[in-house]
Order: sequence, then structure tokens, then C-alpha cells
Amino acid sequence: QVQLVEFGGGLVQAGGSLRLSCAASGRTANSYSLGWFRQAPGKEREFVAAISRSGSTTYYADSVQGRFTISRDNAKNTVYVQMSSLKPEDTAVYYCAATGWESGSILMKISAMTYWGKGTLVTVSS
Repeated sequence: QVQLVEFGGGLVQAGGSLRLSCAASGRTANSYSLGWFRQAPGKEREFVAAISRSGSTTYYADSVQGRFTISRDNAKNTVYVQMSSLKPEDTAVYYCAATGWESGSILMKISAMTYWGKGTLVTVSS
């Protein structure tokens, strides 16, 4: 069992930056690959970024490539996403998720995630 808690959401102006954190707890938290997903009002949840169990491989949605950076600190059982050049269309609830898959494009799939946090709201004003 893995518990995930997101931190760092808030209101930011377009063009600004924000860093989200997700603290993972549980005996085997470092055994999981981790990802960020988001859900905008009235839209389906979508993939944002993911990082493999070892941290050696990262994956990004085309919409955030070059603007967002995912990283993890296994010593702290924490995954981060640094978001820069934010746009109003980045406004959403951001969720952290964990999966036992080690790596690969499957990390981009909602259905592959086993554990989910409750989310943190990011609002980007124009």
C-alpha cells in the first residue's frame, strides 16, 4: 500500500512558475514509478509527466514538453514537477500517481496507475 499526498498548488499568473511535490509513504514507496496527471474542469483526466522507478527515464505529454520537469528524490520518497511558462490552459487539479511498472510508455496511461493522491489545484490566470 502506498499513500500519496500532493503539495504546492495555488494561483499563479500566466508565464509564471510553480513546483508541485508529492510525498509517498509506505514501506515500498521507492519501488514504484510515479506520475503526474491533471484534470481540468469539464475535461477528462490526462497524463502530464512520469518518471521511472530509478529516476533514469522521464516521460512528458506533448503539451508540457519543454516547460515541465519531473524529478524524484528516493531518499525523501518524493516526486516533484517543476512547471514553468505556465498557461491558462494548465489550470487543473494535478494528481500524483504510482504504479508498479518499472518504465516504458505504459507509465503514461491512467489505467496503469495503482495508487492516487487526492490532488492539488493549480490555477493560472491570464
